[in-house]
Amino acid sequence: QVRLVESGGGLVQAGGSLRLSCATSGLTVGSYAMGWFRQAPGKQREFVATINWNGGTGYASSVKGRFTITRDNANNAYLQMNNLKPEDTALYYCAAARTRAPLPTTATGAYDYWGQGTQVTVSS
Repeated sequence: QVRLVESGGGLVQAGGSLRLSCATSGLTVGSYAMGWFRQAPGKQREFVATINWNGGTGYASSVKGRFTITRDNANNAYLQMNNLKPEDTALYYCAAARTRAPLPTTATGAYDYWGQGTQVTVSS
């Protein structure tokens, strides 16, 4: 059974940093596309970042240059978030997709497994 558990969210001032973690079980992250998505109140869930099975990464334009997605051999995925802005406030979700597509997997519907989310709040 696949399980994804996010952690690392919290309250931070604008300009600060947070590192989100996604602990997985039941899968090998090196064989999946791992993604981070977020959903703010009243808005649709949106793509943030992804790392493919081959290590290729992709980012939403709103976070490029500030956020970095990584993974490790212990089947964890991470999202390092620097220079946070109030508009980054949202519930952040980790997701896994059973795909070996060569390009970054950005579509919400392409992901098969989801965590419960971790809240990130950025104050101005």
